[in-house]
Amino acid sequence: MPSVVNDSCVKCLTCVEACPVGAIIEADTQVVVNPDVCIDCGVCISECPQGAISSDSDADEKWVKFNAEKAAAAG
Repeated sequence: MPSVVNDSCVKCLTCVEACPVGAIIEADTQVVVNPDVCIDCGVCISECPQGAISSDSDADEKWVKFNAEKAAAAG
């Protein structure tokens, strides 16, 4: 299951640097996880100092949808 970023993100980019597959993308006001690239390794979850990232099974559905839509729009 891919990771999901919620609105606690402050766009510090710690997760971007930690992601081994480049699944985390900068969006407008925060980063998002591209579910098509994420390998669910959990590195971003443990590295996020804000606790803004979780597994999609633990996240509110609105954040799952938000991450997928923003990642698709980013290309």
